[in-house]
Amino acid sequence: MVYHRLMTELPTTTDAAEPTPEPTDLTVEAYETEGGVVFYDAAEPAAWLQADETLDLEEML
Repeated sequence: MVYHRLMTELPTTTDAAEPTPEPTDLTVEAYETEGGVVFYDAAEPAAWLQADETLDLEEML
């Protein structure tokens, strides 16, 4: 199993109605399993998702 620690930043938005968390509050961690990759919020480990395939978001634009 491989563990990854990622720091993420939210994209900037012009919608002032939604507060934007500070980037330091956005800690995403991940680990690889035989079936794929699991990403989870280090501050809230119960908030997770698993993927067996990843996409480069830049390729989707």
